[in-house]
Amino acid sequence: MSDTNDMNNMNNMNNMKTIHIIVTGRVQGVGFRYFTIARAKSLGIRGWVRNLPDGSVETLIHGQDEAIDEMIGLLREGPLTAVVADLKIEERGEITAEELSGSAGPAGSLGFTMRL
Repeated sequence: MSDTNDMNNMNNMNNMKTIHIIVTGRVQGVGFRYFTIARAKSLGIRGWVRNLPDGSVETLIHGQDEAIDEMIGLLREGPLTAVVADLKIEERGEITAEELSGSAGPAGSLGFTMRL
């Protein structure tokens, strides 16, 4: 039984990826971060989102391949009030719990958060 569980865990880990994204366009002051949080949570994605000083939005998303692909599609559209010009997408390797949670909080606090 243990071998089967180990194999399932390995398969699940192989289907996970972490993506760093910068979204440009009219994406601040239009509810983009709240949109990102709601969609990420509904897809079971962990990570964070924040506004950048240059007017763009930055997000780090971690989850199953299919959920990540769907999330990228949602970010390309954004909320109705946004105008997304471009997504700069970079796949990341291994990351720490601190990087994923957006803070130095305990690993158990992982979810999807807003960074300031």
